[in-house]
Amino acid sequence: MSRAANKLTNTAVKNATTEGKAQRKLADGGGLTLVVKPESKVWWLRYRYDGKEKTLTLGAYPQTSLKEARAKRDEAKQLLTEGIDPVTHRATHKTKRVEATANTFKAVATEWLKEVHQKAVVEEHYNRNVRRLEQHAFPKLGRRPISEIEPSDILTTLRDVAKTGRVETAHRVKTLISQVFRYAVSTSRVQRDMTADLQGLLPASQTKHHAAVVTPDEIADLLKRIDTYWGTPTVCMALKLSPLLFLRPGELRTMKWEQIDWEAATWTTERTKNGEPLVVPLARQAIELLNQIREVNGKWEWVFPGGHSKNKPMSNNAVRTALTRLELHGIMSAHGFRAMARTVLTERLGFRAEIVEMQLAHRVKDMHGRAYNRTTWLPERQAMMQQWADYLDNLKKPDNNVTPIHKTAN
Repeated sequence: MSRAANKLTNTAVKNATTEGKAQRKLADGGGLTLVVKPESKVWWLRYRYDGKEKTLTLGAYPQTSLKEARAKRDEAKQLLTEGIDPVTHRATHKTKRVEATANTFKAVATEWLKEVHQKAVVEEHYNRNVRRLEQHAFPKLGRRPISEIEPSDILTTLRDVAKTGRVETAHRVKTLISQVFRYAVSTSRVQRDMTADLQGLLPASQTKHHAAVVTPDEIADLLKRIDTYWGTPTVCMALKLSPLLFLRPGELRTMKWEQIDWEAATWTTERTKNGEPLVVPLARQAIELLNQIREVNGKWEWVFPGGHSKNKPMSNNAVRTALTRLELHGIMSAHGFRAMARTVLTERLGFRAEIVEMQLAHRVKDMHGRAYNRTTWLPERQAMMQQWADYLDNLKKPDNNVTPIHKTAN
């Protein structure tokens, strides 16, 4: 824009008044006009597009200075030389900005968490994944429009986690980010899952095995120690049921009375870690223990209510703490009952692996890759759970001399 076209000065703009009129217009040239009203001063750009006269508001003074208004005028004029209507261009970009703000990684992730993930997994697993995203993904990716995030951005985020020594956490965060992207694909926010390009770029995670005893002598000694535990009735019963049911501690502690079918001798979990409910056959010994604790906790919603609030389930650390008090730290963990059952049921009692895996609430698929439902192999699993309970009872018999378990020195 030529200098001759710039008619106004900063002083003239600052001191401009309506001079008693309802409105006054001061031309700067090139279509730029300062519209002065008693309560405001606004920059307009008048131009012609497709044979029609149009107006583009460039901002209010003094928020938009004379220099800034001229720059915006020149940008609009450049669009016109390219055959683009400045008003349409602004509206398009405003829409894109609004969409980008609504579709940040954090916004999409929060939507996925509430609409999909929360409905598919147990509360404890859901809360854990929310914390992982909040701690490791949102600080670097949260405000970015998800459509603008590249594989390199995700890799940098994950490597920052891995560098702290939390390699397993980095892999778990990657899985969560992938799930958010797949949700974004299904809702037309992005074209593909960007984590697919990161295969093999993170350090390999080392599988952590939960401490567990698996030999008959060790199991017998473990069961005898459990029977001596001196804690609250709630924790005592949860500890005694752990080897009988061998589900995840989080699933056991959230058992509700309404989920138990006393006539059928089954407990139907609300959801497992994998998101699917499971019918758990209850052996005679398990029913007897549940009847005992029902006399104490039967009026509450939870079979194992918390010590501080009966309206919540007991702490996820309750069984672990009990095992520690029994001097079993490093020997047996709360998750270890699962490994114990899996090993003995398949290797010693001869049950098929898929039946055991189903009872462990793992996803077992048929020959066509479809996951079996919660009632699959129920008669077989009922027989297995009773035989398992009888096997444990037999190990505890007085005439069953066992070698006490102990922690191997490092």
